[in-house]
Amino acid sequence: MDFDIVPPTGVDPLRIGMTRHAANMALDSLRDLSAISESDRPGQHVFRPSGLMISIHCMRDMLEAIELGRPSSRTDRVLLQGLDVFALPAREVVLRVGEFTSIEEDPDDDASFIAPDLLLSFWRPFVADDEPMEEQGYYFNSVLLARPGYYDTPAQAAERLRQNS
Repeated sequence: MDFDIVPPTGVDPLRIGMTRHAANMALDSLRDLSAISESDRPGQHVFRPSGLMISIHCMRDMLEAIELGRPSSRTDRVLLQGLDVFALPAREVVLRVGEFTSIEEDPDDDASFIAPDLLLSFWRPFVADDEPMEEQGYYFNSVLLARPGYYDTPAQAAERLRQNS
């Protein structure tokens, strides 16, 4: 199954800004009933038979972020404008995403990258760009799509509130 990341909207059927109840129901609909994982946690995350993890983050009764974890098989794909973000090496993902939006190294973690205009972050535990056999560092392990303001510092959040008042 293909899961298309559509910033800032979401990943079907999950939509940023939907209520916690609606997000829980949408997350539950992504569970494969023929192979329910013992690791599933209703209202938090599901693991599909491919190993793809789909996680939701809610605050104030609203879906604020959706995180997808790298599957172990190709039966599920996570796509961003047709780009399979878990099948390509992390270095190539960064180059290809950089062709259509700004993407920068996370200042707190040199293995991770943020595409601020799309409210996306790409994570891996360490950098192994020249070691394809070291999958944990060669590929991204997760991608997170968030609502506007999710990454704000306290000062940025205060400024956002001031501007919206």
